[in-house]
Amino acid sequence: MVEYRTIANEVSAEFIERRSRFIGYAKPVETEEEAVSFINAIKSKNWNATHNVYAYSIRNNQLKRYSDDGEPQGTAGIPTLDVLQKSGVTDAVVVVTRYFGGILLGTGGLVRAYSHSASIALQQAKMITMRTCLMAEVRCDYNQYGKLAALIPESGGVVDNVDFTDVVQIHYHMSDECMLAFEQKLADVTCGQSKIVVAGEKFFEIL
Repeated sequence: MVEYRTIANEVSAEFIERRSRFIGYAKPVETEEEAVSFINAIKSKNWNATHNVYAYSIRNNQLKRYSDDGEPQGTAGIPTLDVLQKSGVTDAVVVVTRYFGGILLGTGGLVRAYSHSASIALQQAKMITMRTCLMAEVRCDYNQYGKLAALIPESGGVVDNVDFTDVVQIHYHMSDECMLAFEQKLADVTCGQSKIVVAGEKFFEIL
């Protein structure tokens, strides 16, 4: 079983620091292409901003990237990425837009401002945990459908969809440790008539 933490929705939050306006944006992404596309969209939206700093963390290949976008080295991109890492969030991108207000913040002030922008953006997002689950299906007669439809969630699984033909085909997902117990319960309920067919693995949100 593998788990990771990410965000469920695109969010934004802003604040003013010594007349500079900081807007933090965050979005869940699964690939570098998605991250770059979001960054470019924010840059286009805020084309007249002084800086559009970004950082992203992609679980695949443990990819991490950041940019100071013209701010002094180490004062913007790294602090933004650090917030992502300390929150335990991956498969996410954060962009912090700054509209300069005419007052210099200094190195420490910039680090605090960009860190705060990333933090308040992530605080607006719904945090979720994703876990590897087995995607499976089981077939049964119509008179057994009600029992199995209840047994799957009772055993820790989630029914994804159901096909009604000459038999009932239930598609569901469940963690591998729950699957073993469910298999025994299934045998008891159906007297061994219904068998589990595992189709593969996929990450699902833990509800």
